[in-house]
Amino acid sequence: MTALTGGGLLLRSFRRHRGRLTASTALLCGHQAAETLVPVLIGVTIDQAVSTGDTTRILVWLAVLAALFVGLTLCWRFGARLGVVAQQRETHQLRIEVVARVLDPRGHRTGRRAGEIMQVATSDAEKSMYAMHAIALVPAAVTALAVAAVSLLTIHVPLGLAVLIGVPVVVAAVQVLGPIITRRAAAAQEAAGHTTALATDLVRGVRALRGIGAQDSAADSYRRSSRATLGASVRAATTNGVYQGTSAAVSGLFLAAVAGFAGWLAVDGTLTIGELITVVGLAQFIAEPVRLLATAGQMLANARASATRVADLLSAPTILTPGTRTGPLPDRGVTLDAVSYRTLTGFDLTVGPGEIVGVVGYEQRDCDALVDLLSGVVPPADYAGTITVGGVPAPDLELATGRHEVLVEHHDVALFEGTLRTNLMADDPSAALRAAAAEDIVAAHPDGLDHPVADRGTTLSGGQRQRIGLARALAAEPPVLVLRDPTTAVDAMTEERIAHGIADLRHDASTVLITSSPALLAIADRVVVIADGRVVADGTHHTLSEVDERYREAVLR
Repeated sequence: MTALTGGGLLLRSFRRHRGRLTASTALLCGHQAAETLVPVLIGVTIDQAVSTGDTTRILVWLAVLAALFVGLTLCWRFGARLGVVAQQRETHQLRIEVVARVLDPRGHRTGRRAGEIMQVATSDAEKSMYAMHAIALVPAAVTALAVAAVSLLTIHVPLGLAVLIGVPVVVAAVQVLGPIITRRAAAAQEAAGHTTALATDLVRGVRALRGIGAQDSAADSYRRSSRATLGASVRAATTNGVYQGTSAAVSGLFLAAVAGFAGWLAVDGTLTIGELITVVGLAQFIAEPVRLLATAGQMLANARASATRVADLLSAPTILTPGTRTGPLPDRGVTLDAVSYRTLTGFDLTVGPGEIVGVVGYEQRDCDALVDLLSGVVPPADYAGTITVGGVPAPDLELATGRHEVLVEHHDVALFEGTLRTNLMADDPSAALRAAAAEDIVAAHPDGLDHPVADRGTTLSGGQRQRIGLARALAAEPPVLVLRDPTTAVDAMTEERIAHGIADLRHDASTVLITSSPALLAIADRVVVIADGRVVADGTHHTLSEVDERYREAVLR
């Protein structure tokens, strides 16, 4: 599939709303044509009615002027409305596409962090659709210039030719800055996305940074990134300012020359008073379509820069190629056979039906690699060995089936804005709440399960978030449940309750406990120990605690 480009994305958007855009453009062209005719009709009224003193003619031409103003007002109102509707609908559609792309279970290789993706989904999606407004401005401005040129040619051919030749030259001259604006706008948006991503990461990890005393270093990193963003934004704004100033200066000089020439012709008697007023009025009015053309060029340059970022995200290649095998599967459990991935080398792990297996990793990077493998987010090409789920090779499974069979609850619990009930996602979560020792969280609030939860669960304590996340995972009742350090934020007594709750609730299913908690390891049927990417010990928690000094030092508190 051909990668989507910024220009391709804009063309696609135009096609999706071609009806509204066509109608909007036609009405805006009518508005500009009517505005151009205002000084023409004023000049005609002066020559045909005011100079003759004919009251009837004055009233007739005034009525024509009134009708003209009504027409241009209605054209602007409905033309602008159609354009805004198209712009807002497409912005909404782009945001839906970005979110769908980010949430695609196959994953994506965008190379962007969460903050940058948020920048693309919000700011860039909106800015890219400014092109819709710009694309309607161009024909409207051209229409105004065409009507003005015809009017001037009718009055005086040299003046008309000056406009027909001079205006394109003026517009072409100021468009030289267009590519520079695009590059600098893109650089500013890229820098802003990087700074936003860094800020997101720092906010999420502020407690850890304080814990290791790295908050000053983190603040310096953000300060440098923020200054780089400021510099890029200033350069983009400077280019825009030069662009606008140049446009105003060049067009102003040109219009002054046209008005001066017309005044000389009036003194010479070549033009009537009405024609002079028309020429001067048109000379002043032409500044608007010229400005519209300049503005449209600037808007298109900025929109294309944003559209390119959106297109890069939407066309990012997927990580996984899902299989076609669906359930039910012939077996239960999960097996890793001679798997090598990142720090893991020839790693073996088998978790049978109804078995609780503890995993202790002396190095966190080994545990991270194992969690990624069990999560199903690693494409087969990135690891060696075999992973089977329910007796079927993991790459052969359809994604929904694989995710249903193996559920991984990460250490960093993600709760969503809503209520406790909506976060637990279960019709009857009572058993899961008991197993996770989370009944007190529900009982502490008058609304019970309908107690509101803020985004990321910020209205709950760390221990409460962890227990609600654990209850949600248990309530899902997956055939294989992988828990990564599920009790680090709770006290020892609560941890004991959780350990026994997991053992009681998961006795018929497969469970992997990646932890160093002695309470959790004690309820495991066996414990697998990883060191230097390999399994170095396999036994019960009790046995390993007695015979393995390194294990004892790692898990006993």
